[in-house]
This record gives sequence, C-alpha cells and structure tokens, in this order.
Amino acid sequence: MKTELNIALYRRRQLANAWGMATSTGAMALGLAVLVWILVVLFSNGLAAIDWNILTQDTPAPGTEGGGLRNAVLGSLLMVGLAAFVATPIGIFAGIYLTEYGDQSKTAELTRFVTDIMLSAPSIVIGLFVYAIAVATLGGFSGYAGSLALTLIAVPVVMRTTENMLRLVPGSLREAAFALGAPRWKVSLSVTLRAAKSGVITGVLLSIARISGETAPLLFTALNNQFFNSDMSKPMANLPVVIFQFAMSPYENWIRLAWGGALLITLAVLILNILARVFFRDRRSG
Repeated sequence: MKTELNIALYRRRQLANAWGMATSTGAMALGLAVLVWILVVLFSNGLAAIDWNILTQDTPAPGTEGGGLRNAVLGSLLMVGLAAFVATPIGIFAGIYLTEYGDQSKTAELTRFVTDIMLSAPSIVIGLFVYAIAVATLGGFSGYAGSLALTLIAVPVVMRTTENMLRLVPGSLREAAFALGAPRWKVSLSVTLRAAKSGVITGVLLSIARISGETAPLLFTALNNQFFNSDMSKPMANLPVVIFQFAMSPYENWIRLAWGGALLITLAVLILNILARVFFRDRRSG
C-alpha cells in the first residue's frame, strides 16, 4: 500500500514538473518570438534607410527628399554622454553609501524610498519637473535641461543596481580586508566595488540603454532643432524626439529616416553591451 502511494506521488510530481517545464518553455519561446519579430521588422525597415548621408546631413525640411540625422545623432550623444558622466559617479557612490555606511540608518531608508519612487515614476513627470525648475525658470529649452532630465532617470538605476551587486559580495572579503588594517573607504573602493565590477557596469549600461530612448522628458526640456547645433545652452535635436515626429508625419522620407534612427539607437546599445562584456569580463584564468 505504501509503495503504491509513493508511486502515485512520484507520478504526480513528474506531471507537475512536466507541466512547469512546458509552460516555462512556452513562455520563453513566446518572448523570444516577439523579440525576434521586433528585430526583424526593425532591421528590414531600418537597413533601407542606413547610408552615409544619414550621418553627414541634417534633418530635411517637410516635403523634401534626402537629408539625414546628423544633428539628432550629435544631440543625443552630447545629452546622453553628459547624463551618463554625471549619473554614473553619483549612482555608484550612493549605492556604496547605502551598502557600506548607512545600511540601517534613517537616511538610507529615506534614500531607498525616494529612489523607488523615481524608478517607478513616469518619465514624462520627470520631464515636467525639469521643465518647471529649469526651462520655465531660465526661459528657454536647452540641451543642458535635457541632460538634467536624463540624469534624474539614470541615477536611480545605477544606484539600486550598485547596491544590489555590492550586497552579493561575501562578507568574508570585507572582514579579511579589515583584518589587514584597511580603512572602510579603501575596503569599499578596492575590495567590494572591485568584486562587483561586472554587475555595476551592467547597471550603468542599463541606465544608458534606458535614457537613450527616452522621448517625453526631452520634449519638455531640449525640444528639437532642425539645424546643426553643438551649443547645449540652446534647443537641441535628438534621436528620440526626431523619431517620434518623423514617424507620425505623412512624408515617406521622414518615415524612412525614423526607421533609420530607431535602428541606430538599437545598434548603439547593442554594441555598447558587447564591448562592455568583452573588455570588462572577469579574467580569472591566468
């Protein structure tokens, strides 16, 4: 009798395991299928728009042929680059503070609470906030205002990722460094941060990938500029806003350039991730 019950229980477990594997595999296949579908449509439409002119000519006037996205590419590079340059050290050092110094303090709890709110807040809200404190106050749209909005989006991502990665570092590494007489700041920077280097870099890349495609905050801050402009104190063209405007237009040339711009952003994020994995992977062998 007991043997029959064990056999029945074993068969039920086998069926439950098979059902779980089947549903998990189906969900994974569905997600991959949708991703491949998006990439196929993007590459099939975007490759037709990619040529040398897209990087050497500015956005065309309505109803005209030709043109490119030079001004938008430059604007995106400047704003995203400045945002990443500011957000990376702030996010990393804030994550170190939350993990190594103020783990149980009220300041850390408040910081985590505010960070969670910023992570879940719609990007358009951040754009309106920057518009109120920078654009409306200073009296004009600018690339600096756009970078400020992107920075506010990127900092929470870097901060939380850095905190989570540092918490995965074994406590024995810290204890060994303290036993050798190393100060806490030295342990934080040279031991724990170095051990979590790959995860922290991944968080930085995730933040860059997120802000690279943000449109709503830039509509309220940097606006757009049809002409080539490298002065970030003035309105500045950028790829997300240009893609939004061109994709909604009735002009075939603009729609073609919108597909090309979307492909450029996708390729930029892909290349950035590949380079980071190649140059920042752990080299423990040898």
